[in-house]
Amino acid sequence: MSPVKAEDLVPHPCREQFAELDYCITSPPPWITTVVVAFQHYLVMLGTTVIIATILVPIMGGGHEEKAIVIQTILFLAGINTLLQVHFGTRLPAVMGGSFTYIYAAVAIIISPRYILFIGAPFERFVYTMRSLQGALIIAGVFQAVIGFFGIWRVFIRFLSPLAAVPFVTLSALGLFYFAFPGVAKCIEIGLPTLVLLLIFSEYASHYFAKGSFVFGRCAVLVTVIIVWIFAEILTAAGAYDERNPVTQFSCRTDRSGLIHAAPWSGSLTRSSGDTPSSARRTASP
Repeated sequence: MSPVKAEDLVPHPCREQFAELDYCITSPPPWITTVVVAFQHYLVMLGTTVIIATILVPIMGGGHEEKAIVIQTILFLAGINTLLQVHFGTRLPAVMGGSFTYIYAAVAIIISPRYILFIGAPFERFVYTMRSLQGALIIAGVFQAVIGFFGIWRVFIRFLSPLAAVPFVTLSALGLFYFAFPGVAKCIEIGLPTLVLLLIFSEYASHYFAKGSFVFGRCAVLVTVIIVWIFAEILTAAGAYDERNPVTQFSCRTDRSGLIHAAPWSGSLTRSSGDTPSSARRTASP
């Protein structure tokens, strides 16, 4: 038997195995590409995180400060879960982020009649509701961990196929249009160009006009965000929203989101010494 050569043990390049695959585990992309694509993935994840907080926090009675705290908490825990997953879990290069799966259950808890006593105290209602949500999520997480650890999920996964999973995921995502698209309609001159540019860059430019382009092939979201943000900044600086209603200014202006100034790590730097946080004003007694 002839000895096995070293070059025979090296796997074939990805392009020889799959025509549309450029990188795999044994052939990672250059570090510059990795950094750019990772930042784009962070922007996508940040968008989903903001949507989750935007949906839940106002219903719970929270304001900008509470929304900033929820976003910071989700990002912090997502980082911890990602590090645990890539070192001790499946070790796949995937980012663990906020899930839309629990939104409907969370909304059902928030609108429960048990919180009707906090109608006149929105901040107290936010705190009490958040504690209830945290407890429910902890129990759900422990249940999932037990199911996976004992291998019970393997019994059920044999009866589920992609044909059964796709309709469930699709219907769950379509239900979120009720929350997401009204937000786009609040600033149609920013939201509509974003959708159109993202569709053109990701589905047409990367396949027809600039086939194989790194900018449109892998960075369509990043390019769209940069272009639309510059466009929104020009409209804001030109005074296009100075005389508009507060809802439009909050949705369209680049300096009215309220999240940066409401964040605890930056609020202490930007808030004057005579100002009082909104949460403190809500809880202070006369």
